[in-house]
Formats: sequence, structure tokens, C-alpha cells
Amino acid sequence: MQTKVKKQKMKSSLGDKIFVIINTVILLCMCFVTLYPIWYVLCASMTSNTYLVSHPGIMLWPHEVTFGAYKMAFSHPLLLSGYKNTLIVLAVSLPINILLTLFAGYFMASKDVMFKPLIQGLIMFTMFFSGGMIPAYLNVRSLGLYNSLWALILPGALSVYNSIICKTAIESVPESLKESAYIDGANDVIILFKIIVPLIKATLAVLLLYYGVAHWNAWFNASIYLKDNEKLPIQNIMRAILIANSNVLNSAAAENDQVNQFAEAIKYSTIILTTVPVLCIYPFIQKYFVKGVMIGAVKG
Repeated sequence: MQTKVKKQKMKSSLGDKIFVIINTVILLCMCFVTLYPIWYVLCASMTSNTYLVSHPGIMLWPHEVTFGAYKMAFSHPLLLSGYKNTLIVLAVSLPINILLTLFAGYFMASKDVMFKPLIQGLIMFTMFFSGGMIPAYLNVRSLGLYNSLWALILPGALSVYNSIICKTAIESVPESLKESAYIDGANDVIILFKIIVPLIKATLAVLLLYYGVAHWNAWFNASIYLKDNEKLPIQNIMRAILIANSNVLNSAAAENDQVNQFAEAIKYSTIILTTVPVLCIYPFIQKYFVKGVMIGAVKG
């Protein structure tokens, strides 16, 4: 005979039930506070300009639905060129960022390296002190990077903070693996790319996300180093739309009635167009995020 084992459910006490209810309410409120701004911007982007002006405040769904703001946004040539420039910067920057971060992290994690304390001290020094905006601008001009997309790529090619995370992840790799590889005749390049990189993929995915979001949201350097509007990234185009008195986008269309018709909604539609791509990437990297951050966490 097969004995049936009855599962006994643990009875929750009154205190546990109260805790679960309060915790659920707090989390729901936090979700609402976090998601509502995104939902509001989405609804406002599809709402007529007349309703937005006459009904400020909370909006739970679109009113007088129209997609005219999106048509206006896509019809402007600078928006498409902004996407193109941002994608070019991402495509060129991310491999350089990850490669330099790997090299810096591997150097700081290595032992018995000549002049390591001095070089590592100089690297750490740059986290707290910099030359400032004017020396950086003069440096970019002297290198011939002014008014070029390289001015958005090379000056920020390496993040010291990210290299420290990478260093800590590399230090978590057993030293015996590196020693056995050295015995088999492998050099540092083979050890880095054949042994270490596969073991810290989660951390590299998180660093890729950090660098990608930083490049996607960056606008200040472009406003300093680029003078041609056709070379501006998407965030500068969005900023120009959001600022009412900006002449970057509105000078050619100031007398257009369609611009006045969707003047308010076009701001929200542009925010959606520049935010959705990043939101679409997060779910694919989410599974690496917690693991990568924990592996590469800075030890106390």
C-alpha cells in the first residue's frame, strides 16, 4: 500500500497576515509611483493638445486620441539623424568600453605587476579629480576631435568605477585556473579572453548595460563638442524639443500650424520615442543583472 502523506499547511499568525497586507500595499504604491509617470507620458503623447492645455493634472487614459504628435516627430529630419548618430556612437563605443574595462580590471587584479601601486593610484586619482571642462574642451580641440562623433566616444572610453567592478569579478576567478593556464603555455591575452571572460559574462553584461545607458542618455558633451545639428545624438534633439525657446528644431517650423497644434503632445511623444528602446533592452539583460552586480560588487 502506498501511504499518502498529507501536506500540512503552516498556519499564519495574525501578525504575519497583517505584515503581508501592509507589505503588499506598500509595494503596490511603489509600483504605482514608479509606473504612473511613464503611463502619463504615454497617454499625453496620444492626447490632443487642446485637452492637455485645458486639463492639467492626473491622466489615467488618453483623451481625444491622436497620433499627430508622433507623425510630426518622425517627420523632422533631425530626429532620425539623432537616432542614427546615437546608434553609431553605441556601436563604436561599447566594444571599446568593454575592451578597455577588461584590460584595466585585469591589470588591477593581477599580482606582481611592475609599478602596479603607482599606476593603480593614478587610475583611482581620476575618480575624484579631473582637469575640468575647459581643459577637456581644449584637449578635444587639440586632438582634432571637435565637431566629430569621436568626441563622444574617446574621452569617456573607460569608466574607473566600472573597471573596479570588473577587477572584483576577475578576482573571484580561482587563481589555480590562471596558474594551470600559465603552465600549459598560455599568455595573459589567452587567459583573459579564453578563461576569465566566459566566467564573468554576467558582470560584463551588466557593464555593457551601464555603458549603453550612459551613452544613450548623454547630451552634455555633444552640446559642447558638436556644432553641426546633423551630428547631434537623440538626447540633444529631445532636449531641443522640450525647451520651448530652442532654435535647433523650431526655427524651420515656427510658422507651421501643425507644430502649434501638437506643441504640447510632441514633447511627450519624443520622450516615448527616446525611452522605449532602452526599456526594451532591460528584460533581456535582467537575468544577468543581479548575478553580475553581486559577483562584481566592491568588497568592503
